[in-house]
This record gives sequence, structure tokens and C-alpha cells, in this order.
Amino acid sequence: MNRDLLRDLYAAVCAALLVLTAVLVGTAIQHRDGSLRVGWPPLLASWDPHVGPGTPAAVVVAAAVVAYGPSLAARLPWRPLLLAVWGTGMAWTWSLALVDGWHRGVAEQLTTRNEYLPAVGRFHDIPAALRDFTRHILIDSPDNWGAHVAGHPPGATLTFVLLDRIGLGGGGWAGTWCITVGTTAAVAVLVAVRTLADESLARRAAPFLVLAPAAVWVGTSADGYFAAVAAWAVALLALAVRGVRPGLNGLCSGLLFGLTVYLSYGLTLMAVVAGAVVWVGPSRRRPLWFALAGFAVAPVVFTALGFEWWEGYRILVTRYYQGAGGVRPYGYWVWANLACTVLIVGPATVAGVRRVVVRLRPGGGWSRSSPRPLPVLVLAAVLALLIADLSGMSKAETERIWPPFAAWLLPACALLTGVRGWLVGQAVLALLLNHLLLTGW
Repeated sequence: MNRDLLRDLYAAVCAALLVLTAVLVGTAIQHRDGSLRVGWPPLLASWDPHVGPGTPAAVVVAAAVVAYGPSLAARLPWRPLLLAVWGTGMAWTWSLALVDGWHRGVAEQLTTRNEYLPAVGRFHDIPAALRDFTRHILIDSPDNWGAHVAGHPPGATLTFVLLDRIGLGGGGWAGTWCITVGTTAAVAVLVAVRTLADESLARRAAPFLVLAPAAVWVGTSADGYFAAVAAWAVALLALAVRGVRPGLNGLCSGLLFGLTVYLSYGLTLMAVVAGAVVWVGPSRRRPLWFALAGFAVAPVVFTALGFEWWEGYRILVTRYYQGAGGVRPYGYWVWANLACTVLIVGPATVAGVRRVVVRLRPGGGWSRSSPRPLPVLVLAAVLALLIADLSGMSKAETERIWPPFAAWLLPACALLTGVRGWLVGQAVLALLLNHLLLTGW
């Protein structure tokens, strides 16, 4: 076994120990006073070993990606490869969701009282609902919104309102939308890596983007949909700064970034990843002006319709501490959140990030004047995660909240050797999580 691979394994073992520590310490705290407000620390889940209709398909998809994924990723033409990544990612995500059955795993996920769909009926008059939106955020306000509606700008809820308006109402269609759109995030990441770094790295990363354990939460979680919108914003920005239709791609990137911050307050931190893209791209101002113009559209429209983003966020902070956020101990979650991140990105990504960090050392090929795009993207995502973590506004449930950032850690796996062994580790982790736990999302 070569030295680099051994060090990769050490990194994965350390990450596993972090998860184990979070489980043991978290369980003790939860049994003592219940302050963590999760059933199986550090995850919002409960212990419930089970199999379901999706189990055989999940095993088959995982085995197929391990056996054939690396070779197909190396030889398929680029566009068919992107379609294969999307299709296989959907198969993987659908099969994991269906381990819990159609109703529990898909159709009912977004219909509970804290989710988005119960609020759809209150948006008959969209402008009026937006003008009144901030008045229902606080827990003690009349007809207060459920946790997820209150915790996000109204763009998130409006997505499901508009789906309902075109005849795609109900939990089944909402879940299908989140899976279908959410699994395109892997395609967007590949486009960005190929554009900024090189195609060989993107191809090596492709199987890992398919088998990411985060698929457990991308399945029918609205945050998977948010991750895709943010990923395409970054990918289009990468194309723009590299001179590929800079006006059109810059404008579309800006539009998606604007939408992103009206889907989730926390995704303003995608500005860190966007900054990394601009840094490693050529010094072109034209696409940035188009991106800024596109970005302005969502704030102008929502503000004109009566919703003020900063007011919503200010009130949300109060609401956050009225609920579980005011009880959950920062001293535990500030490091246990990182254990959640290990579980959504898997051991291979931990090893890949180790290799990225090694490249920061003298002689590793890094320089400020000529930065390597892949390490910059990965480290920008790490920085965004750390800012979110230290803010105290992400105490728990980060397995669902952080996939938009985690998606940009996964390309680090392109630097690994022993690819199939790492893919097995990724798949086994996802299968164990989905079959041993009943997740809250």
C-alpha cells in the first residue's frame, strides 16, 4: 500500500471517529436533558432497521456504478456522460427514497405541518401573501408559518405554489420535482469542473457525484432542489468567465443566484464559491456585469411585490431562537455539524479533501498567481461551510441544509487512487444510513 493511500485511510478513520464521538456524546446529552432535539444524534433520525421496495434497486445501482462507473466515465463522450450521470443519479436517489416506500419516502415528505405544502392554500393571492409574509414568521404571531416556510424566503414556498397552479399539486409531484431537479446538481458540478480545471478531473469525479451519500437527503427534500439551483448558478458563471457565451451565461447565472437567495437565506454563502470561480477565471468584466444585472431581477421583483429580504431575515433570527435553535447547545453542534458533513459526503470525500490540502504545501503546485481551480473550488466550499457552522444559525439538521455546499467538496475525489474501493465505501455508507435509520427528511 503506497504512502498516500495510507494517509487517505488515516483521514477517513479520523472522520469516522469524529462521527462516533458525535453519536456517543450526543446520545448522552440527549438522554440527559433532550436539548439536542434530534432522535439519533447528530442526525435528525430515529433508529429503525428496515428494507423496502427500493432496496433491490439501490443495491443494483450501487454495484453497477462501482463496477462500471469509472470506466464508462473515462470513455463516454462528454454529453452522453452528463446524461448518464443525471440518469444514474436519479435512479440512485429514487431507489434510496423508495426504501421507505412511496408514501413515507416520497409523497408525504413535503406535506407535514412543518413543510411547504400545507402553506400552498394561503397563496391564492400571491402579491397579498408576499406583503403579509413577514407578519407570520414569529411563533407567537397569528397563523404563524410552519418551520420551513418561516425559515426560508418565500421563493421556496412559491415553487410549490406554482407547481400546484399548473396542475402538479400534492406531495407526489413535489417530491418528483425535488428529485428530478436536485439530481441535476451533479451535472452542474461536472460542467464547472471541466470548464475551470480540466475534463479528466471531471470524469474522475463523476462516479463519486452519482453515489454521494447526500442522495439520502436529496430525495424529496427541497434543499436538494436548492442545491441544484445554486450549482447551476456556479456552473453558468464558470462558463461565462471562461468566455463561453459570456453575456448569456453571465445573465442566466445572475438570475439563478438571485433566485438562490430567495430560496434560502443561508445560501447567500454561495457567494464564497462564486468568488472562487471569478478568482480562477480570466480577468473579464463583461460577464460579471451581466451576472450582476441578472442577480438584481429577483430582489427587484420580490421587493416590488412586498417582501423585504432583510426584514424577513431579521425576524427569522428571532424565530430561530424561539424554537429548537434557542435550546440546542452551540458547544455540541459547532463540531457535530462537521460529523453530519462527513455522513453526507462520505469517507472518499474526506480523503479527497486531504489531498487538496496537501497541494497547498510548498512544492504542491499551488501559487497565488496561478491557483489551481479544483483546490480553490473545494476550499471555497469548506470555507462557506465553516462560516455557516460558526454562525450558530445551523445547529443540527445540516445533513439536509448543507448539500448545496457539500456538492463542491465531492470533486476532490478526482484526486484519489483506488477508486472502486472508495466508491464501495460511499455506497455502503449511504445504504446503511437509509436502511438503519428513519431520517426526518
